[in-house]
Amino acid sequence: MDRSTGIDTGATAPTLRRPSPISTASAASSGSSTQGGNGAASAAATTPAVDLNGSPATPGAAFPPDAASYPGQKRSLAGIALRAFCLGAALVTGVFLTAVIALLPRIFATHGGDGLVDRLAPLWRLPFFLGALSVFHFLEFWTTARYNTQATTVDSFLLTANWPAYAIAHLAASVECFLRYTLLQHAPSLFFWLPSSVQPLLPARTTVMLLGLVVVAVGQAVRTAAMVQAGRSFNHTIQRKRATSHALVTDGIYAWLRHPSYFGFFWWALGTQLVLGNAVCLLGYTAVLWRFFSMRIRHEEQLLIRFFGDDYVQYQKRVGVKIPFI
Repeated sequence: MDRSTGIDTGATAPTLRRPSPISTASAASSGSSTQGGNGAASAAATTPAVDLNGSPATPGAAFPPDAASYPGQKRSLAGIALRAFCLGAALVTGVFLTAVIALLPRIFATHGGDGLVDRLAPLWRLPFFLGALSVFHFLEFWTTARYNTQATTVDSFLLTANWPAYAIAHLAASVECFLRYTLLQHAPSLFFWLPSSVQPLLPARTTVMLLGLVVVAVGQAVRTAAMVQAGRSFNHTIQRKRATSHALVTDGIYAWLRHPSYFGFFWWALGTQLVLGNAVCLLGYTAVLWRFFSMRIRHEEQLLIRFFGDDYVQYQKRVGVKIPFI
């Protein structure tokens, strides 16, 4: 949520203190100098400390990690590491396959060319889509962890947000792209289903693809910049109660866009469809995202007016969202 603040958590997690070397040595010394008590004191001093899992405590660590960082918890370090690794692997795979598939015609040009290679070359868009998704989800987590640490959880990756509709949308986009450049590869343009009299007026396939790349880059940059600038006033979940650190941000990128993170994701998503060459999913993404953000912004701004009163009303009049008809 733009300009809403996450609630600080983790303050009540149970902790276990490991005896320090100084206190252990003192207890041992005291025990050895006291008649009749040296055995009990020595035993107490040498009893090994354990962590929350019952394992021996790591030497030099005064406190074990927050309980929320254990496996299965909302800040699971294991869960974060696994997701980060998978996103990194997906990004590397996407970049590698994008380059290899796009360069296939040139690689085989010296051998007289190959019809199959020429047909496969446009499919570089699919691994590009995988790479773009990987960057998006990684930056969602990293930016939150860096600039709003208290609100960071495993869910900050947004991998399961709006599940399963989100996954179905990306699967549909991938399937349409595959069909577009295999069974429908000879269609003249993105909107091949329009009347032939309109086709000459439409932009060329390469122009649409380049426009899509620009829109993806701008959308990602705007969303990330919005999260960075808002800092602790940004949260992925709508906040219905104003926190003490909750501030109305109206400068920087917020002076140009009233909801820059929503603006960024809206245009980023449409840009991916332009790159993929999808007509059906472009229309579907536009309709679904417009409806989603229209409802979310309306609800969110009711809360923001309640939080900030006339200050937000004036800001609302002064700065637009820049998503059509919102």
